[in-house]
Amino acid sequence: MTVTGLGCRGLAANARMSVSMANEKANKPRVGVPWRTLSEEAQNKRPKIDSYLKAVAHAGGEPVLLSLETPAEELHELARTLDAFVLPGSPADVDPSRYGAAKHPKAAKADAARERVDFALLDHALETHKPVLTICYGTQLLNVYMGGSLVQDIPDELGGPVRHDRDDDAPDSMHTANIEGGRLLKLAGATELSVNSSHHQSVRKAAPKLKVTARAPDGVVEALEYTGPDDWVVGVQWHPERIDDAASGAALSRALFKELMAEARKRREKRQ
Repeated sequence: MTVTGLGCRGLAANARMSVSMANEKANKPRVGVPWRTLSEEAQNKRPKIDSYLKAVAHAGGEPVLLSLETPAEELHELARTLDAFVLPGSPADVDPSRYGAAKHPKAAKADAARERVDFALLDHALETHKPVLTICYGTQLLNVYMGGSLVQDIPDELGGPVRHDRDDDAPDSMHTANIEGGRLLKLAGATELSVNSSHHQSVRKAAPKLKVTARAPDGVVEALEYTGPDDWVVGVQWHPERIDDAASGAALSRALFKELMAEARKRREKRQ
């Protein structure tokens, strides 16, 4: 066979490039991201979920979109191949029976498939000490998973001066978050930031092993961190995957994904 257009040096350079690209891909943490809802998965509605996948890729990870229809054993085997997890927001609300409450009239319908997958991923992540970043609904579910409870409708149950349930793209969807400590304070380098807000539920009682690390001016919980010494589990109520670059919280939002990747690489090396 005759190869034209490339000399030996060109072939060698291409080979080195191919090896380099393969090594780069292999070094990228594989980050599992479940679909937001079973309905969105069935309709292949991509805009919202793609923002999470892009944020993972931009931070240096390899996003792996997880089907909510994956059977339990297959999901367990797939989770073993992943290095970290992002539990995204959702238009659904966590089933209030999970924290011993009756359903509020303004609570959205629960998504049993999403809850099953998230709970299984959290089981695996905590057992294997893989890092987890939870966002909006994902943070509410994390709190319930760990034994906490939720405010089912902020305007009705709490009121307050801050409008939390703004449309994602509304220009007035931003509000202040006061950082109270934890990893967030180290990453933010400030105690007050502007964050985007698009939710009508929030943490009521934080789970025993979760520490509140940020609040809105009206007291609504904006961030939680797991207190286990061997785990990196951070939950934020805002949307770091799509915060405006001009917001004071944009750098922290990007740093959250960057640190998730760094923790994933570090912990993968320990397992190998």
